[in-house]
Amino acid sequence: MNRHAPHRNSRLTALTGLAIASIALLTACGTTTSGATKPTASAPTALGANEGAVSILAWPGYVEDGSNDPTVDWVSAFQDETGCKVTSKTYGTSDEAFNLMKTGDYDVVAASGDASLRLVAAGDVAPVNTDLIPNYAGIYDFLKLQAWNSVDCVSYGIPHGYGANLLMYNKDVVTPAPTSWDVVFDKSSAYKGKVTAYDSPIYIADAAMYLMKHQPDLGIKNPYALDEKQLAAAVDLLKQQRPNIGEYWSDYLKSVQSFETGDTVVGTTWKVIRNSLAAGTAAEVTVPSEGVTGWSDTWMIASKAAHPNCAYVWLNYIASPKANAQATEYFGEAPSNQKACEFMTDPNQCATYHAGDADYASKIWYWTTPIAKCVDGRTDVTCTDYAAWTTAWQEIKG
Repeated sequence: MNRHAPHRNSRLTALTGLAIASIALLTACGTTTSGATKPTASAPTALGANEGAVSILAWPGYVEDGSNDPTVDWVSAFQDETGCKVTSKTYGTSDEAFNLMKTGDYDVVAASGDASLRLVAAGDVAPVNTDLIPNYAGIYDFLKLQAWNSVDCVSYGIPHGYGANLLMYNKDVVTPAPTSWDVVFDKSSAYKGKVTAYDSPIYIADAAMYLMKHQPDLGIKNPYALDEKQLAAAVDLLKQQRPNIGEYWSDYLKSVQSFETGDTVVGTTWKVIRNSLAAGTAAEVTVPSEGVTGWSDTWMIASKAAHPNCAYVWLNYIASPKANAQATEYFGEAPSNQKACEFMTDPNQCATYHAGDADYASKIWYWTTPIAKCVDGRTDVTCTDYAAWTTAWQEIKG
């Protein structure tokens, strides 16, 4: 996935396919392992002295020290308070993050749900002792111990921010106002060449979500749990859509420009894209009747972190109300800390992103790595994994 620069996109290696095959079923508190893979590191029971440094791998906009914008800086305060000097690297896709974590150069990674399970299964990140992170208590309960941030009811990280993949449309062109994703699928030919879609294999889940409502006989219960027949149906729908796509996007700034120029009139978007449009752009966003996919990002610690104490201190700091507010407001997403809204500079920020609205959050199908063990609980079939989705996406795009 790509965000704030390129965000989310994916391409799996054979090693990744083997790794994610070791994860099993979705439960009330995350996923459960198949028993074939156990954590390669354990969570500490106590912290030692700070090492004086921490290396962070993150999405653009998540680790700002004032060098990009002098008014945007939450890293300097962390360094002053803790003595942990931050070095950071940004990445453009979840696959890039997955591969970079294998170098062992990073203590902490901000991972999206289409990467987090892969990192766990590959042994690249460690369980987290949330008792050592006081600010964990302030995080919304509905973000904790979920399929993308925990395994066997053990936390593998700290929730950061979350958001939805919405439908945006040019209200002067797309009339009446759409209430369904059919405007980009079954009815997309009406806007041929001006439809946009997210450029990633994980977008297959959007098609699967649509089919859940429009072809219930397929039996899809979770858009990330597709057997071969269900995946084929989603791929067919996306192939039908393909001739009407003007542009697949991963860089949100290009999506902004495309809507402003009118080259795009309808398609998948993020709220930050709508908020970034030039004044007067005739675009609106909506949550279609079928629901939405989305993301909930997680701060995770490397299983072989060179600076584990500073890594824990960073997780606690970035989960604090003020830092969480600064980072999520800058990026354009809902915060995870219950008190973060008190520190937003925009009084409408939390209302805009539905912060703390558990009912709204429950309607989002958060990105989750597709795995062979069906995360919808089925045991009579084998589901398609992310490697299969990547192959399918290449076939769709041609």
